[in-house]
Amino acid sequence: MLKQITKIFHPRLSVIPTRYSSSTEKDGPKVINNANVPIMDFEDPDYLPLPQYQAKINEPLEKRKSRLLYQSRKRGMLENDLLLSTFAAKYLKEMSLQQTEQYDRLINGVTNDWDIYYWATNVRETPEEYDNEIMDMLKRHTMNEKKESRVRQPNL
Repeated sequence: MLKQITKIFHPRLSVIPTRYSSSTEKDGPKVINNANVPIMDFEDPDYLPLPQYQAKINEPLEKRKSRLLYQSRKRGMLENDLLLSTFAAKYLKEMSLQQTEQYDRLINGVTNDWDIYYWATNVRETPEEYDNEIMDMLKRHTMNEKKESRVRQPNL
């Protein structure tokens, strides 16, 4: 049996939830939205599996290089956008099939872009699976021995 009905206003909610309380509820009133569906709060799981990168099988080399050029520019963090876009502009066109595969695995196989950044800047040791010719090239590129200006991405 309903004892009290109260409208609750919250500035960020587009719908004003209604709070119903009943005399039989021991844990306090339930909050019910306008569709009369109880609002539930689930605990976050201890482990969330990360999605695995699905390699593009039989992708033509030029198409793969075009995809990698785009992905090198859109990393989600400015540091890697600048680092990888300038690296790709400088080296990607001349990469062999094997080097292109290594670069693809590097930028798409790693789930955290900060790892790539820390490995390239020698802040952390590169894991064996990514310690290859491409990583060596990226580390040299990151050192920027010629002191090139890299404050913006190269034009496409």
